Amino acid sequence: MLTIKVLGSGCANCKRLEQIARKVVSDMALEAQVIKVTEYQEIMKYNILSTPGLVVNEKLVSSGRIPSAAEVTTWLANALEAA
Repeated sequence: MLTIKVLGSGCANCKRLEQIARKVVSDMALEAQVIKVTEYQEIMKYNILSTPGLVVNEKLVSSGRIPSAAEVTTWLANALEAA
């Protein structure tokens, strides 16, 4: 099972990224847990300068922008291969 974390305070961009991640998980029929991380201390553990951030299986794959669904699909597929 994949663990996907959306890092951010809950702003519009963070919510949009969470929607994209959940849609990709659904479209790919993956067994994955999508976690929203809003606590500043937790976000800083990933050493990002700006939110939103996306972490797949504890690997930071994106920060400071909203990636496309295609990018998220690629990252999740790569994480599945590595698992």
